[in-house]
Amino acid sequence: MSVYVYGITRSDHPALPDKAPGVGRPPREVRIFREGDLAAIVSDCPDDLRPKRRDLLAHQQVLTEAGAKGPVLPLRFGSLSEDEEAVRRVLADHAAHYIRQLEELDGRSEYNVKAVHREDEVLRLVLSQDNEARSLAERNRTAGGGSHEDKLRLGELVASAVREREAEDARLIEETLAPLAQRYVPGPEGSGWLANLSFLLGRDRSEEFTAAVEELGRANPHLDIRATGPLPPYSFVGRPDEAGRTAQAAGSPAG
Repeated sequence: MSVYVYGITRSDHPALPDKAPGVGRPPREVRIFREGDLAAIVSDCPDDLRPKRRDLLAHQQVLTEAGAKGPVLPLRFGSLSEDEEAVRRVLADHAAHYIRQLEELDGRSEYNVKAVHREDEVLRLVLSQDNEARSLAERNRTAGGGSHEDKLRLGELVASAVREREAEDARLIEETLAPLAQRYVPGPEGSGWLANLSFLLGRDRSEEFTAAVEELGRANPHLDIRATGPLPPYSFVGRPDEAGRTAQAAGSPAG
C-alpha cells in the first residue's frame, strides 16, 4: 500500500502526533517511524485521495501539531511513497541534507502574502494621477460618452496605468516586507495576484510582520492585501532530486 508522507523531522522530536487523525475518510491513523537521526510522519494513503478541504485541513493539522514543539520539514499535500521501505531509503540516503534543513528552519515559520487591486479604488487613483486619461475621460463625459475611438483610447490608457500601478505596488510590498524576513520567494506566476510572496520569519518577528502588512493596507486603500500564517515553511524546503516520489507534491494547503 502507498504511504502518505506529511513531513520529516528529527527522531527525538518531543511532540510527534502519533495516532492522530490524518487524511482520508475515515481518517487514516498517523504513525511515526524512525531511521537513524530522522523520523517520518506518515499514514496509509486513501485510494481516492483528492485535494478536498477536509483532507487539506487534516494534512495541515498534523504538521501544525508536530511543528508546535520543534522543526518539521513539511511536504506538500499529496506527497506519496511506494512503501515505508522507500521512505526509509530516502531518509538514510539524504540524512545530512534533511538534518541541515531542520537546523536552518528551527524556530521559523512561513507567512504568505497576497495582494490584488480593489477595482473601483485603483481606477479612481490612476485617473487622479494620469493627466491624459483624466482629460480624455472628462471630454468623453462632456460629449455624452465620446466616440468609439476615444473610448478605446481611454480604455488603453487606463489599462496601461493600472499595469504600471500593479508593478509599483508589487515593488512596494516586496521592499516593505522583505527586510523583516530572513528569506522570501515568489509564488507561481499567472495566479491573478499582483503580489504573491512567501516569507520565512523567526517566530519573534511575526507580530511586527503582520502589523507591517496591516499598515500597508491602511496606507493604500486601493490594495486588498492578506497575510496567511504562521504556516509550516513549505516554500523553503529544498529536496535532493534523487528523493523521487517521496518528495512529489500535488498541491499546497497554503493556497
